[in-house]
Amino acid sequence: MGMPPELVKDAVESKVAFLERMGIRALELKPGHVKIGAPLQGNENHIGTMYAGALFTVAEMPLGALYLTTFDTSRYYPIVKELTINFIKPARSDVSFELAMSDEEVAKIQTEAEETGKSQFVVQGEVKDESGQVVATSKGVYQLRKIGT
Repeated sequence: MGMPPELVKDAVESKVAFLERMGIRALELKPGHVKIGAPLQGNENHIGTMYAGALFTVAEMPLGALYLTTFDTSRYYPIVKELTINFIKPARSDVSFELAMSDEEVAKIQTEAEETGKSQFVVQGEVKDESGQVVATSKGVYQLRKIGT
């Protein structure tokens, strides 16, 4: 249904110049599950921790990778409606963000989008540092829209 992992990896790491400059890496890509990482180096702020905007990007963009690996890209496209982030503690190392969605959730979203033209859903996650400590939490409101509606 979704794109092959090697194509998604290329899309995540090199098709959006901003993400490429950040050093975003696709660490795990499979239908229903993605893990994205970003290095501290090159994304530091004035005090040597990860810049807040970089953390925000790490929390926002995995839904795009999940969309590419999981949903029918010939029939649907995703839209970010809202994203909130809570900064818990400074990130002093590389960070990662994992996102998973069950087959049932995917089917429900696609069915609603097919029937009504769109499906709105919420995704929550955690940005973690290399030691596994949560440095930020996020809540995103997204829509999957049917192409042509």
